[in-house]
Amino acid sequence: MTEQLRLMAVHAHPDDESSKGAATMAKYVSEGVDVLVVTCTGGERGSILNPKLQGDTYIEEHIHEVRKKEMDEAREILGVKQEWLGFVDSGLPEGDPLPPLPEGCFALEDVDAAAGRLVRQIRAFRPQVVTTYDENGGYPHPDHIMTHKITMVAFDGANDPVAYPEAEFGPVFQPSKLYYNQGFNRPRTQALHDALIARGMESPYGDWLKRWDESDRVERNLTTHVPCADFYEIRDKALIAHATQIDPDGGWFRVPMEVQKEVWPTEEYELATSLVDTSLPEDDLFAGVRENA
Repeated sequence: MTEQLRLMAVHAHPDDESSKGAATMAKYVSEGVDVLVVTCTGGERGSILNPKLQGDTYIEEHIHEVRKKEMDEAREILGVKQEWLGFVDSGLPEGDPLPPLPEGCFALEDVDAAAGRLVRQIRAFRPQVVTTYDENGGYPHPDHIMTHKITMVAFDGANDPVAYPEAEFGPVFQPSKLYYNQGFNRPRTQALHDALIARGMESPYGDWLKRWDESDRVERNLTTHVPCADFYEIRDKALIAHATQIDPDGGWFRVPMEVQKEVWPTEEYELATSLVDTSLPEDDLFAGVRENA
């Protein structure tokens, strides 16, 4: 290797990095890859999802500061670097009809202008590989969808000295590959569900599978399966660090670790763009990059 391998994971909120691709990042860190998480918002409008912390007045009044500290802890656990883009959480609108998004929030920003902040991070870090969400956001949170939009613009815009002048945004750079996180996929969920039932255990996925059957959801193309089971414990530890967002006794952790490792030892991605030659399916986000590094 003559060039440092670098991976950038673009996420909407603090905690997204620990629930989507965390074991993959920890694996690459262990191999000497330089990994940077870019977090678009501070999670200011996120709800307290851990029932053990609900009703805590201090946390409710200082949610931004609390979530920043949680992100600091998760970052240390994963061994990654992390940068904030500084946008304001849009919140998840609920109701029928849906209420308007709050003024000044991330999802209402001009896409090209907002992408400029990410262009600056790409040009500074110079990642060969970038990961983010698909056009549906993974799920339809307005910040996840906006994260997809600005990443798509920035992936090409980082190499455009006209749209994003070098004097303001730094020297141009073109990443080689762009992936969508697809960890919450039907094959994985079905395999874990079936394994638990076969072992006479309760499955937390029955309702998930039923909702999938009743929806018109189209399954994504899982192009890349990264073996990373040895890092599942690190993934879970990082997720638990986001104490306001996850209940350590909740559904996320009901599948025994030994079952997870045996039945589904990979994390999945969808290759969206590649400017290097690669053959599918892959087991490495840097396939085609390593050969040219």
